[in-house]
Amino acid sequence: MRTGTVISPNQDSKRRQIIEAAREVLARDGLAGCTARAVADASPLTKSAINYYFASMDEIIDLAVAAHVEAMLVALRQTAEHHRDPYRRLHAVVQAYLDTFADQPHAAYLWFEYWIATTRRDVTTPAAAMLSAVRDLLTELLTQLQDTTGRPARPAEAANALLSWLLGSIVQQQAHPLSPATVRAESDRLLGLGVD
Repeated sequence: MRTGTVISPNQDSKRRQIIEAAREVLARDGLAGCTARAVADASPLTKSAINYYFASMDEIIDLAVAAHVEAMLVALRQTAEHHRDPYRRLHAVVQAYLDTFADQPHAAYLWFEYWIATTRRDVTTPAAAMLSAVRDLLTELLTQLQDTTGRPARPAEAANALLSWLLGSIVQQQAHPLSPATVRAESDRLLGLGVD
């Protein structure tokens, strides 16, 4: 389907089926395994239908990875809602973020494979938007913490540093998992929390 084409509810439903099938394939087989044939096998549609509804597998993969990130953000926001105290809320979300990748190691590989693939095809906008969505959530949490404690001084900068630390910790978790106490201590040190 061409960009700008009006999509009927039926066509939209079929596109969503394809994206959901791609999410399944990506979670199971990674980026290399996410082919039109594999997506067709995981959906009620044919390979020709997949080619009809999407211009390329890259488009499907971009949308499927974005759907994975959106689902993760929904789960992180739900985690945040369980905590009234901004400090506990922040740490619950940080731990839940790391747990997502520790519990699903393929998700960590997919995340980094996807960034490499988008960089190689010189289309980094989708990956940048996903990082920005995570950074925005962290900024929001750090702003709430600043409103009650005065720290960190610059929530947006702190969110950027925290996201970089989290990305490095995802890799580290694959070889040497961090305990929740270590995660809390390291993130507090990074953010200048609890240090007078």
